Amino acid sequence: VEMPLDLNSVEEIDIPFGLIILDPLLLKSYDIEIIKSFSLQGLHVQLISDWMEFHFQKLPSKFLSEHDIITLSFESIFNSIQYKIKRVGDLSFSIILSLFFIPIILIAGIMIKFNDGGPIFYSQNRSGFNGKIFKIFKLRTMVVDAEKNGISWSRKNDQRITSIGKILRKFRLDEIPQILNVIKGDMSLIGPRPERPEIENELVKKIPFYSLRNRMLPGLSGWAQVNYPYGASIEDSEEKLSFDLYYLRHFSIWLDILILFKTVRMLSNAEGSIPNV
Repeated sequence: VEMPLDLNSVEEIDIPFGLIILDPLLLKSYDIEIIKSFSLQGLHVQLISDWMEFHFQKLPSKFLSEHDIITLSFESIFNSIQYKIKRVGDLSFSIILSLFFIPIILIAGIMIKFNDGGPIFYSQNRSGFNGKIFKIFKLRTMVVDAEKNGISWSRKNDQRITSIGKILRKFRLDEIPQILNVIKGDMSLIGPRPERPEIENELVKKIPFYSLRNRMLPGLSGWAQVNYPYGASIEDSEEKLSFDLYYLRHFSIWLDILILFKTVRMLSNAEGSIPNV
């Protein structure tokens, strides 16, 4: 905020409806006094982080400081009562889902095998709670030697994706085996999506506070997944992190239920499975 104004002239200035402050630490003493004067006359003052949370349900990390991390509610909820209820729900719902999806996995497996004769399942290392590395299994959607030239994000019209893989990805059926990770306790049904360690190491260097997302178990779906398309770049990862941070700060069973309903709607419309680039 840059307001080098004379306090004696404040009465003559039209009062704006509201004021958004980018960084309160950059305010000069005269700025603060003018804002106080406006506030007494009805001005609504908000930090940009609060404004983004209220209007867009996200919290961009570039608007946060070390002070915010200390004062905002980013502490781990691992031992909270709501989290324990969440874990019971994860176990119960995952067991039911696993029984429901067994026929789908069998049919998908036959199609994958018939398509190119390669393995049905594909395993990857992912970063989990507090950065712990664990292994997830997915139905294979890419050619067998997809990463012979190194690890990379999937992109639009990715030639590595098989014809059967396109169908599985469209409806996110390739993620079904991760229900076992939920039962084991490596993942939750709802939470930030786990990233590959090799990619995460780069994102931590380039995106402020990226590692905060590891303060909760990763999930099959999450607030970022139902609000933003499939990410395929650093910019996408930064945008998705803003939704993950909002989820961490506002976690509740009710928010998980909302995400669950949004996930079902997204899957029924085959949304969110196509990379932006």
